[in-house]
Amino acid sequence: MKMWKNIVNFIGCDAEYEQARIVLFGAPYDSTTSFRPGTRFAGREIRNDSFGLEIYSPYQDLELPEQAVYDCGDLELAIGSSEQVLAQIGDTARRILSDNKLPFMIGGEHLVTLGAVRAAAEKYPDMHIIHFDAHTDLREDYLGVKLSHACVIRRCWEILGDGRIHQFGIRSGEKAEFEWAKSGHTDFHPFSLDGLEDAVRAIGDAPVYFTVDLDVMDPSCFPGTGTPEPGGVDFLTAMKAVTEVCGRVNLIGCDVNELCPPCDPTGASTAAACKIIREMLIAVSNRGNI
Repeated sequence: MKMWKNIVNFIGCDAEYEQARIVLFGAPYDSTTSFRPGTRFAGREIRNDSFGLEIYSPYQDLELPEQAVYDCGDLELAIGSSEQVLAQIGDTARRILSDNKLPFMIGGEHLVTLGAVRAAAEKYPDMHIIHFDAHTDLREDYLGVKLSHACVIRRCWEILGDGRIHQFGIRSGEKAEFEWAKSGHTDFHPFSLDGLEDAVRAIGDAPVYFTVDLDVMDPSCFPGTGTPEPGGVDFLTAMKAVTEVCGRVNLIGCDVNELCPPCDPTGASTAAACKIIREMLIAVSNRGNI
């Protein structure tokens, strides 16, 4: 059974499905976005802009290996039905995982992570999540809706339980969310990425799903997101941190989400997203050499 073939790939992601170790796919969904919509366009814009990059990273002094990544394009999702969308994402991730490949998803709003996490937890019930974000995403519900980008990490916690979600960069949320996280439900590191080295060391060889909400970066360097929050990390700090995670942990799946291209017509945010994804792909592909 062959995977579908994409026409416009992320730069360097030209492998055939059978040979690839990583499968890139887009989840163009933003129906629960609570402020500025448009993240559904991220995959398309990221692929187009990626041709301004090289496959070589001077930061890591490594190239994206040939035949490392297969890009199957954006999924055709049922806009308006969150549960159906999550099921579609889960089916895709499940197929990739069953073929012993790593699913790499481009959102979309952050809710899309839940579909991939559901599938990953079936295969790796002992897995951890490393979560970069400006927002806690720990609400029990948002305006009565449990399947929301504001609730996605709370839904993931319901799958994994205490102590296996490691949150970094958080600087926005309700007081109750901060208190809930600090009470031991998550490994909580607000305001910065400090503590990442210790978390990576403590996780050891356990399977890790890595979810990167790009609004972890400060809007002065990444304005193109639906809910910008001042006080975030700069681009180089974020880039070095994602490289450390992808190059060191036992990564079994990941996603990059919440780029909203219409919110930054200059294209600077899309360029930053492209580079973050390139560095992650190179680090995963060369794990053990970093």
